[in-house]
Amino acid sequence: MNTNRRKSRELALQSLYACEIGNVDDYKPVIGSVAEETAQGHAVSDYARKLVEKVMNAKKEIDSLLIKHAANWDIKRMTVIDRNILRLAIGELLFFKETPFKVVIDEAVEIAKIYGTDESGKFVNGILDSIHKECSTAQL
Repeated sequence: MNTNRRKSRELALQSLYACEIGNVDDYKPVIGSVAEETAQGHAVSDYARKLVEKVMNAKKEIDSLLIKHAANWDIKRMTVIDRNILRLAIGELLFFKETPFKVVIDEAVEIAKIYGTDESGKFVNGILDSIHKECSTAQL
């Protein structure tokens, strides 16, 4: 496991969470503030910035894909953490093709186990697995 990438994903999650809770659309100062508070290095904050930027700029597209694969789940009823872990993973799948799908899923599940509820890991895995199955037969 690349620990810098894990830290980047966690920093990105914290930033997306802060943006949603604070109802903030301008993510740039938020991610800067979170990176500063957590004393993350340049490599960590750089990848996190790229992740957050892609997710925020494609939020409607990502949410559409999330809604499609979250059978019987209203996106607003998901916990803020689960919703943003899924957005982050979907964004990484869409825009960071160099990262293998299995790595994205594994990382999202592990982060969900750390920051989410007892059921978050299974929930995140189920939705991302559904997206993976669709990707095996067609491109996103």
